[in-house]
Parts: sequence; structure tokens; C-alpha cells
Amino acid sequence: MPPTPDALPVPPAHPAPPVGHDFAAYARAHWPRLVVTARLLTDDPDAAEELVRRTLVGMCARWRRVPRNDVDFHVRRCLVRIHLRRLRGRRAARRRTVLVLRIWEGLPDAEIAQLLGCSVGAVRACARHAVKKSGSDAVRLREVLTRAAGDVLPSEVPLARLQAGGRVRRRRRLAVAAAVCAALLAPVAVVAADRLASGGPGDGASGDRAGAGTGGRGTTSPVRVVAPGERVTAGGGVRMWLTADGGHWSVPVRLRGDDGYQPSDEPGVSLRMDSVPGGFFLSGLFHGLDGEPGRVEVSTGDGGSTTAKVLVLAGAPGWGIWYASTPLPGKNVEALFAEDGSGDDGDGDRGGDGGGAGDRRIVTVYDASGRVAARSDREWWRI
Repeated sequence: MPPTPDALPVPPAHPAPPVGHDFAAYARAHWPRLVVTARLLTDDPDAAEELVRRTLVGMCARWRRVPRNDVDFHVRRCLVRIHLRRLRGRRAARRRTVLVLRIWEGLPDAEIAQLLGCSVGAVRACARHAVKKSGSDAVRLREVLTRAAGDVLPSEVPLARLQAGGRVRRRRRLAVAAAVCAALLAPVAVVAADRLASGGPGDGASGDRAGAGTGGRGTTSPVRVVAPGERVTAGGGVRMWLTADGGHWSVPVRLRGDDGYQPSDEPGVSLRMDSVPGGFFLSGLFHGLDGEPGRVEVSTGDGGSTTAKVLVLAGAPGWGIWYASTPLPGKNVEALFAEDGSGDDGDGDRGGDGGGAGDRRIVTVYDASGRVAARSDREWWRI
């Protein structure tokens, strides 16, 4: 009985020599395998090498910002997205990509979903349709891909061309960034010059208002816009990413079943606590907001609170992931467990203070105007 599409055979490992974090060494070591993968995706020798060249030029331009322990993921994602962007709207290309990543690269469905920026269910459905469309089964498809890969003879890696292209693209990005900064700062300079000429605000009220939206912590926004499937590493080795269907987590020790949450249209915020080196890592999903949150405050268990970091998708600011920047020590967690949720003094939210004795909930989400938009349930987090 042939294997089902959800149980495709995993190919043998194709180890590459350790190359540290040097781009030239990485390009030399991985060029042949990348060309083989690109050939299986495109079925065209010239298009395959051009696809790999464009991928490595783009990676060279931002090599310093690529995590050292996750280089292969970022390179694969760049390769796949350049390929699919060129064939936008072609369902057959997406199905073929899933099969190549599954059968030839041997990647699990969860990682393929991250590469494509979709759900695991979508990957499995795509694989089933692809196998059915081919009129074959997983074993025969693996044989076909193996024979096709054996016919590929990659050329010598064009290292000098890759590095030159990376330098050009890096300089172009810096020039664009400088132009954008100049355009944004020009009106500020005009206003500042006008205020200096008129003697300034005089009473300092404007400065007080400037810090009000961030709770006196400066003007740097805790909100970060990420691409679908873009993985962000937080404290304790926890990784998080967003796709169109919700938030996802990868943690060192899994305490729960499915590490993912789907957003709701109703205002709310979830809270999860994961055991990590150094304590417990707090994070969750907020949803149902009319726009981006102004900030998310998290109780630290010692009577204080800290401003969480926030991840949102472009075009979907009403929901996203929040997370504390550092793990919470065990003694602080004990203090949180000791809270019994009592002590309401009859004032309700008291204007949305979020950490006062009147409301012992751990997470409070504020909207852009500083009003309380959502709070975590009192009992949900007690696991």
C-alpha cells in the first residue's frame, strides 16, 4: 500500500561542512546543493543558477543580520520566495515547491509552513493535491527527484560576482534609508527652527506629552512589524512567528499540546508561561483591537510591571504576539501564584492602571490613546 501524502519518505541527510558565519565559505559549501534544489523547482538549468545567484546576492547584502544558528532557514526562505514571486498565482509552482521541500529537502511540514508563510494544514493539503495531480505516489516521486538531481552539474560558484552584487545592493539600501530619514527629518528640522526662532514652548508641557504615550520610557516603539513566517528569537531560546492564521511558538520544553493560537474578533489577550533557563518566559496573543496597541504591560510579580515587546503583521494590526523581553525569575512567579485576585476596592479598572491592587490580572493591553483595550483572565494562566 503506497504511503499517504502526509507520510512522505524522508531523504538521507546531506551534511555540509561547518563554515562558521563567513559568507564566502557558506557560498562555496552550499552552492551545489542550492543549485540542485533550484533545478528541481524550476526544471531549467539557467533559471536555477540565476535563482541561486539572486538568492545569495540578497543574503550577502544583509549577511551580518542573519542569525548564525539559522542561516539555512533564511537562505531557503529567500530562495523559495524569489521563485514563487516570479511565478505569482501559479498553483502548480506552489505544489511543486511543497513536494521538493518535503521529499528532497526532507523538511517537516511546520518548517515548510514557516518558509511559505502559511499554515501547516495548507502545506498538507497542497502536498495531497500535488501527489494526486502527479498520478504517482511518494516513493516514485522521490525516485524521480533523485534521478533529476543526479543529472544536475552545478557550475563553479561565482563568488566574486555574488559579493560584488551584495555590496551594490547594500549600498543601495543604505542610500534609500538615508533618503527616507532625510525626508522624515526635514519637517522636524523646520518645526524645531521655527520654535527656536519663537523662543520655544516655554513651559515644557510639550515634552511631558511626548513621553506620555510610552509611560516615560522614551519614544522607541515596542511594536515590530514582521513578515508572515518570520521567526523572532526571544529570551530563553523561545521562537515566535506570525502567519495569517495566528501566532506560533517553538519552545525548549513543551508544556502544552499545540504551540499556536488563532486570533478572535473579540478583544482579549492570552497568557502562556514556558519554563526556560533562568526562570519562566511569559508571552501570548492579543486580538480584537481596532488598530496597533499603544503598549502591553506585564506584571513582574514584585509589585511592578514591565512593557512587553509586540509583533504584528503588516495590514493586520488588530492582533499579534506580545512577549516579555527577559524570563521571569522563579521567586517572581511564586509571587504571581500567590495572588488570589481579591482586594477589589470598588473602583473597577481605576482608569486602566493595569497593575494596581484593584485588579490582579497579569497582562494589560492599552490602545494608542492609552486606554485599556484588553486584560488577561485571572485564572487562565494557572497551569
